[in-house]
Amino acid sequence: MAVSDIESETPLLDDSMVGVVNYRGFPAKRSTSGGWRSASFIIGVELAERIAYYGIGFNLISYLTGPLGQSLVVAAQNVNTFNGTGCLLPLLGAIVADSFLGRYRTIVIASLLYVLGLGLLTLSAMLPSLSPSYSQNNDNSPSQFQVVLFFFSLYLVAIGQSGHKPCTQAFGADQFDGQHPVECKAKSSFFNWWYFGLCIGLSLAFLILSYIQDNLNWGLGFGIPCIVMAAALLLFLLGTKTYRYAINTNVESPFMRIGKVFVAVTRNWRIGPPLKAAEEAAGGTLPDHHDSHQFEFLSKADGSKEDGKACSVSDIEEAKAVRRLLPIWITSLLFSILPAQLSTFFTKQGITMDRSTGLGFDIPAASLQSLNTIAIVIFIPIYDRIIVPIARQLTGKPSGISMLQRIGTGMFLYVISMIVAALVEIKRLNEAEEHGLVDTPNATIPMRVWWLVPQYVLSGVGDALTMVGFQEFFYDQVPNELRSVGIALYLSIFGLGNFLSSFLISAIEKVTGGDGQDSWFSDNLNKAHIDYFYWLVAGLGLLGLAGYVYFSKSYIYNKKVLV
Repeated sequence: MAVSDIESETPLLDDSMVGVVNYRGFPAKRSTSGGWRSASFIIGVELAERIAYYGIGFNLISYLTGPLGQSLVVAAQNVNTFNGTGCLLPLLGAIVADSFLGRYRTIVIASLLYVLGLGLLTLSAMLPSLSPSYSQNNDNSPSQFQVVLFFFSLYLVAIGQSGHKPCTQAFGADQFDGQHPVECKAKSSFFNWWYFGLCIGLSLAFLILSYIQDNLNWGLGFGIPCIVMAAALLLFLLGTKTYRYAINTNVESPFMRIGKVFVAVTRNWRIGPPLKAAEEAAGGTLPDHHDSHQFEFLSKADGSKEDGKACSVSDIEEAKAVRRLLPIWITSLLFSILPAQLSTFFTKQGITMDRSTGLGFDIPAASLQSLNTIAIVIFIPIYDRIIVPIARQLTGKPSGISMLQRIGTGMFLYVISMIVAALVEIKRLNEAEEHGLVDTPNATIPMRVWWLVPQYVLSGVGDALTMVGFQEFFYDQVPNELRSVGIALYLSIFGLGNFLSSFLISAIEKVTGGDGQDSWFSDNLNKAHIDYFYWLVAGLGLLGLAGYVYFSKSYIYNKKVLV
């Protein structure tokens, strides 16, 4: 839907907006700010930022096991640690944005750090050719200085992403008014098209940068993401005059307000909920919340007026909204282990298989991840333009199905993808044994790489459902002033998932690799058993899905209009 479409359906009397200003600090006008025009700038920024981030992240395991000479286990742990850190740090960036700097300024500062980190990363990859004297050996092993510079630069990129990722998406969704009947639907579509743009960026990174890194030069392969990120910052600044900027009408930080509720509940634990809160709940006077009776114990924060420390009913309802999210967040952690496998063992599977095209070149193993994003790019328009309108007619909900139903469906598809991956790996191991290649780790297994397509496609459709669902859910269900934190909460699920995956790999390596035996993750993949690992991960995913479904059934949405 274009901006003109929204404007044509919006009366002139409805042009002024409350709670948002333009770039000059004056009240924003609906007709001249925000909407799809502003969101288009931000989706373009996300597309470029994902090229930059995944331009270094998706093929990281190849760089670690190649130029840096790390073993498969150590490299997989480093990849998971980097991915996990990149998903957890946004919590810090979101807190800084929502409490101090605001989203716009946080994005600009984070982008500058991002560009600096990518520049230093490029330098670290070029050091051997610029100054061979750094290496103390006669071979091509990296110097200690190069390794330290590489990891310093890598985590500087993670710090830059920590401010950029949660704030950009929240800032983009802020360009739509969720209380407006037309813009409400546009906001729901925004999350779909946001992820669509993200996946276009991923596809370009997988298809182009993987070839450059594997066949040309790692310095160039890291340098291009640096240039792209600088262009993303420029594009973001070009849209400055069109954006809507949310203003905080509360002097006190939302973290302080919510924190005081839990402190007050502890202090008033032995007393019952106050009569006032009960009366307001019964009389329906609490705005934007339609079940104030849930987590009634939090109303004890309003139980003592004489000491002047009682919390307002609004603060208590915000605390209830945050508390309501915890079971969903916790039960999603087991599922989050599954997506962590795409950039590690899925890629290593592809390296051992026949990747020839018949056109004189082989498909880079890392570019196989583009199958995941291609599936997303194809599925999202179908979902947004066909499935959602049909579901709207059936359910009467603006988003077609509820956000939690969407997430649960995606989780189930991801579990199926792990089962398929295990079956494909069993066949690959059988092919290696039949052709006598078990003891030849660098040999190509006579099995076409296209066998991996089903697991990538299933995980791609699962991504389109779960990732977009999580983004919209955590953005919409947190208090308005904590929406950057809401996006960061969604990211933290997958950050912890990477750490959990790394922990599992370490534990399994110790248990199965003792007494000189080949572990499940042997450097010789033909002697390894990552099929066992896939079965284990699928089982954990099913366990997490069962807990998720249990708590989803009793979840009460904060706002009926957007479920």
